[in-house]
Amino acid sequence: MNVASTTFTAIDFESAGAQPGKTDVPVQIGMATMHGRDLDGGSLFCSYLRADQPITWSARKVHGIRDEDIQDAPTFTALWPTVKMALADRVVVAHGSGTEKRFLRAFPFHGFGPWVDTLKVAHAAWPDAPSHSLEKLIIMSELKPEVDALCPDRRWHDALYDAVASLVLLRHIIVYCELGQHDIAALIEPDRSPYFANRAAR
Repeated sequence: MNVASTTFTAIDFESAGAQPGKTDVPVQIGMATMHGRDLDGGSLFCSYLRADQPITWSARKVHGIRDEDIQDAPTFTALWPTVKMALADRVVVAHGSGTEKRFLRAFPFHGFGPWVDTLKVAHAAWPDAPSHSLEKLIIMSELKPEVDALCPDRRWHDALYDAVASLVLLRHIIVYCELGQHDIAALIEPDRSPYFANRAAR
């Protein structure tokens, strides 16, 4: 399967924050889908998630989500059919995928994947970039207006905004590094050589 014919779905979670003796839990989920290089505006999905523990001050300072925002939200379990439908048979995308994989392990044997971690892909594309954070890469690549247009009235550390930003960044790298006709393995396990070979040939 080549990159141009792949359907990608990005997922991002915001969390309640780590507390002593407790496992961190998600309080917001965002998802978006891209077919090849065409981001599907109708696929954008975002929801708060009701949690069984309060949001820490440090987490609230990052994402701005308050306990009162999630008190009437659905639980992650209640939303599972929606998540499963969005991610099944897709290449799943996240920027630094550890948190997303960890929260999805609440549902063992879900079988989602393969995964494309845009953090790893960005390291391969721009190994000397001063920062590989999603925000810095989007700004460096002058992509923020595009993300803002797709997610008006949202900001960084909103789950939908970050999921869309991951797809916009991925699309930019696919075009920049001429990866459309490469096998999807070039993104799943990024090797620097294809990127530099394409760029050197210009």
